[in-house]
Amino acid sequence: MKRNGKKIVMTLSQFCLMALGGLIFIWFALPMFLSTHMNIGNVTGMTLATVLFVYGVFCPVLHRIIAQWREHSVKRWIIWGFLAVVLMIAALALIETICMVRAACKKPQEDATVVVLGCRVYGERPSLSLEERLQAAYNYLQEHEEAACIVSGGKGTGEDISEAECMYRYLVDKGIDPSRLYKEDASTTTRENLAFSQKIIETEGLTPQIAIATSEYHEYRAGRIAQSLGMECAAVPARTAIWLLPTYYIRELYAILYEWCGFTF
Repeated sequence: MKRNGKKIVMTLSQFCLMALGGLIFIWFALPMFLSTHMNIGNVTGMTLATVLFVYGVFCPVLHRIIAQWREHSVKRWIIWGFLAVVLMIAALALIETICMVRAACKKPQEDATVVVLGCRVYGERPSLSLEERLQAAYNYLQEHEEAACIVSGGKGTGEDISEAECMYRYLVDKGIDPSRLYKEDASTTTRENLAFSQKIIETEGLTPQIAIATSEYHEYRAGRIAQSLGMECAAVPARTAIWLLPTYYIRELYAILYEWCGFTF
């Protein structure tokens, strides 16, 4: 009975690992099929999900191999080295996540100048991520009627109008007074978004303290760039759709690490 019971538990454990791996794989694959979003976040997530699924299938065999390896000093050190690397990666991801959450929770002062960071436009229509950022900016502008707003983003491949023009139209259609809106339509990167917006703030005499309207996972990196330009900033975070969040969250982990290593983009 005890042996049979142990076998049942092991079978259930394998099934749970395989099911979890399959669900995670689907979660990361969804953006590719629903909105053609494919990036390093998808690839990493699906790779980890596949590893989890394979582990679920072969875990009894792998456990026996590990048990044999632990009897040999060199192989035992290989196991500990692998675990150490995994723990270091997990710790790094945790630190980055804490930075993201803290940045997204930094509330702006009254009537700060909102800077909406551009995102993909389909023809003349905002992508879901851009619409989420615009909704966050709209909510802030509704609550702070004296605040000005800079919509920042140039025209990319597959876009019939600039991201700034798309955002401008969206906010005007929602009822925001056009006199409160300023278009910055030359930028192609986050750094340019903020640097070019800074020039508009200086030229137009707008409130120098800014509230960055962007996706919640992006607030930390955008804030670092703003601070490197000498800008005082806070966050107006947009909530990312749950089926897109894992993909962009993992991609942002890479982007933050890239930034920490001294690279800019």
